[in-house]
Amino acid sequence: MSVQVHLDRLLAERGMTLTELSERVGVTVVNLSILKNGRARAIRFSTLTALCDVLGCQPGDLLSHHPERAE
Repeated sequence: MSVQVHLDRLLAERGMTLTELSERVGVTVVNLSILKNGRARAIRFSTLTALCDVLGCQPGDLLSHHPERAE
């Protein structure tokens, strides 16, 4: 996939676990794990907004686009 998710880096920088993030955002650990491991095919804007609110970041901190990886 050409869009990369940097959830693991943001969690490490904030000293937060996936379980804690799940509780604070209201998304299951399983769904966050799918997102974190790059297996998600979509993300709702409401989920993206909640993640950014809890992590204190912008969408660009959480996601990046690398067209050369799309192959």
